[in-house]
Amino acid sequence: MSEWKKEGEEIRRTITAPDFPTAIRIVDEIAVKAEELNHHPDIDIRWRTLHLTLTTHDAGGLTDLDYQLAAIIDEIAGKHGV
Repeated sequence: MSEWKKEGEEIRRTITAPDFPTAIRIVDEIAVKAEELNHHPDIDIRWRTLHLTLTTHDAGGLTDLDYQLAAIIDEIAGKHGV
């Protein structure tokens, strides 16, 4: 979780992909896993830079689901060399 930073009741990570198509592939893979978990991150796409935020709005803060999805996101990013 070293890439994730806690800010208030959220955890955040920035991923810089090598190019725009790779950034979109990363987002697509995250979307599939997020849908499976029924837990969706906030994602801001800026060219090849992705800003991700996780929190559980229903719970008013962080839950195990946020950390579970963060680990999945780390795995996806790693597959793409970032």
